[in-house]
Formats: sequence, C-alpha cells, structure tokens
Amino acid sequence: QVQLVESGGGLVQAGGSLRLSCAASGSRFFSIQAMGWYRQAPGKRRELVAAISSGGGNRNYADSVKGRFTISRDNAKNTVYLQMNSLKPEDTAVYYCNIGVWSSVIAGSFDSWGQGTQVTVSS
Repeated sequence: QVQLVESGGGLVQAGGSLRLSCAASGSRFFSIQAMGWYRQAPGKRRELVAAISSGGGNRNYADSVKGRFTISRDNAKNTVYLQMNSLKPEDTAVYYCNIGVWSSVIAGSFDSWGQGTQVTVSS
C-alpha cells in the first residue's frame, strides 16, 4: 500500500499563489510512475489539472491553468508539487494528488489517491 500526504491548501485572495505538495511513502517494492493533480469543485466532476511523467520530461496541463500553474516532482523525495500563481475564484476546489505505482509484488500497476486539500480563492 502507498500512503500519500498532501499539504499546502488554504484560503488566498485572487491573484495570489499557493504551493501544494504530495509526498508518497510505502513499500520498497513499489516504483512511482506518473504523478498528477486533479481537482473537484462543488457540483462538478473531478478534472485533471496537471500531470508529469516519471522522469519529469513530459508535463500536461488543463487549458484553464496553462501559464499559471506548474507541476514538478522530486523523485528522491517521492514528492510532487503544484505551484499555483495568479489564482482565480474559479480555481476553488478540493485538489487531489494521484500517482501511478508499479508493484513488483503483483507485477502490475495501480493508482493511488491523496486525501484532498481544499483551495479557496476569494474575489
């Protein structure tokens, strides 16, 4: 089993910045693959915000956050970050980290989700 611990959410005024972190821990038989951030606003479906490949060379962003958010990772710390700048009220949501894990025990892969962290942007 992989444990994910998120931090960094909070309340910020429009135009402000926040940095989310998600640290993964677990068995030495696991290998972390792609990592990403999703968000879910009240009454809306969960959507992908940003994703980063295992080596960090490929990054994808939702159109709504391009140019404002940056995803990064530190493989030595098994941690993924989401730097959010120029925040808007429509960015208000619960943000979840998601990681792909390869398990040598089961010779297969699975997804693991964080517990979610609230981001609220006031106008």
